[in-house]
Amino acid sequence: MPLLFSYGTLQQPEVQISTFGRLLSGQHDQLLGFSQTMVAIDDPEVVATSGKSHHPIVKHTGDMEERVAGMVFEITDAELANADQYEVSAYKRISANLASGLTAWVYVDARFTD
Repeated sequence: MPLLFSYGTLQQPEVQISTFGRLLSGQHDQLLGFSQTMVAIDDPEVVATSGKSHHPIVKHTGDMEERVAGMVFEITDAELANADQYEVSAYKRISANLASGLTAWVYVDARFTD
């Protein structure tokens, strides 16, 4: 089953219920070599689901001293597809290594990916 790392709204219970139809259980982890900022969300459905007009977003810096805290969740392929639908076009899903040694999907700033 896929692993999904969340540093933002996918950790919120109301977003999990809306996106996955259930509450996820996960473990704390960190994304290495990334920095975090905020991005304005213009999709009214996503804003209504999260209750927030600005969401966290990360970009790769390569500086392994930089860390973004979050949670890693085990989800199904169908749930991963649901997460893809929830995330707006500002985000792109990539595979990344976590501090724990796990590799997980994570949504990053689409402007800074190849």
